[in-house]
Amino acid sequence: MKTFLILCYFSTWLAIPFLLKLKKRPAATLAWLWTIIFIPFLGPLVYFCIGTDRLKRKRLQRRQLFSAHHLRRPSSASTSDESTSLLLKQLPKSDHQFFRLLSRLNQLPVSSASEIRVLCDAVQFYPALEEEIRRAKHYIHIEFYTCNSDPSGVRFLGWLTAAAQRGVKVRLMLDEMGSHSFNEKLLVDLLKAGGQFSWFQSFDPKRYRFFFNLRNHRKLQILDGKTAFVGGMNIGDDYLGLNPKIGTWRDIQVQVNGPIASELQEVFADDWFFATGEKLDDPGYYPTQPKEVKNPVLIVLGGPDIRNEPISKSVVSLLNEARDRVWISAGYFVPDDILLTALEIAASRGVDVRLLISGKNDHPFVVTVGRSYYGQLLTAGVRIFEYGEGMYHSKVALADDCWSMVGSANLDYRSMRLNFELNLLFHAPEQNKNLADIFERDFNVSREIDEKTFSQRSGKEKAMECLLRPLSPML
Repeated sequence: MKTFLILCYFSTWLAIPFLLKLKKRPAATLAWLWTIIFIPFLGPLVYFCIGTDRLKRKRLQRRQLFSAHHLRRPSSASTSDESTSLLLKQLPKSDHQFFRLLSRLNQLPVSSASEIRVLCDAVQFYPALEEEIRRAKHYIHIEFYTCNSDPSGVRFLGWLTAAAQRGVKVRLMLDEMGSHSFNEKLLVDLLKAGGQFSWFQSFDPKRYRFFFNLRNHRKLQILDGKTAFVGGMNIGDDYLGLNPKIGTWRDIQVQVNGPIASELQEVFADDWFFATGEKLDDPGYYPTQPKEVKNPVLIVLGGPDIRNEPISKSVVSLLNEARDRVWISAGYFVPDDILLTALEIAASRGVDVRLLISGKNDHPFVVTVGRSYYGQLLTAGVRIFEYGEGMYHSKVALADDCWSMVGSANLDYRSMRLNFELNLLFHAPEQNKNLADIFERDFNVSREIDEKTFSQRSGKEKAMECLLRPLSPML
């Protein structure tokens, strides 16, 4: 029996060639290698559940069959339309060049918006979304990471059902991990009214899919191809601050109108095709957009099926481009070496670099890992604030007085390399100021980390940071 168990254990090492073939970053490869070797039987099982790229390969195969972006614009272009081109020419040369750089990094054209509206917290976002759903005449396409089966979730589904009943084409997509507690029985009325629903297909034991590490973390809502919402918000009572265990839930969503809505419809179309096999290639999904636009906007997509980690490189580019300030907020902070270095260099050359991070988290060990990086950042001059009133969930980056990035991606390994994420980068001084005002208000109710005091934290805290930090590439 002992010999049999030993042979079985060594047979689990067959996972190692598959791991090496993926060519992950050395730190991640070593972390998974230790897991496979030193945790008998359970280690390889965990690897095959959350460490492989089976979903990535499946998505790439489907992308070869259909891509909304290449369907509409087969040849590469730096801008999506003539109006955007004219708008970019009016920018200072350095800003124009920066947009061209980010367009190449993201392999997407620069688009534009006729209007950008910053929505702070669910108390602003939910009414705005409801209003647009009630206005919709042709279609409503929505994807969320989380939709809870609580009163907020029921109200949201009621809006969609009412729209479907009046003849609007409704498509709703949720992530199975983020919405693991969602009750599908709540969809009965929506489906009867003609609405469509799909999981993203990342985890479903009933279908023998156990690969739950690659998740669709995007929050995207498109209405009639003219209005869209992007940001960090989900659907549920928690996000209204109604959960006493969490308290205030701070988040940001932006509403955009104009050509960028058609570009975002392409993102939804690709995700929907991956999940369902249905091609949304009808021209009616991409209506003619107004030619009067105000602000250039670039979609920044992240995912394991996208090469070169564009979200990470876009954040680093903002840090390199900034001359006066870079303020960044994130619910989860577990930086890699590249981002860590970029933060230190920006602060060292005199840029006002500030991080606003949630001090309260639904995964407390992530906070502990994040704090293990504070020391070297504080030494470099980075100012760090921990939000203490509740959950700080917004993902925002400001650079100087014109650049802003808002979306779903956190500053951690998961968002940069594993999750399917969506950010918007826009050149808009007015919205930059609105977001800066929100930052200032949140700085005032947060705890700034003092370098001297932080260095005197307990030995237990330091030990936990040292113990958990090697797990960073797996978080």
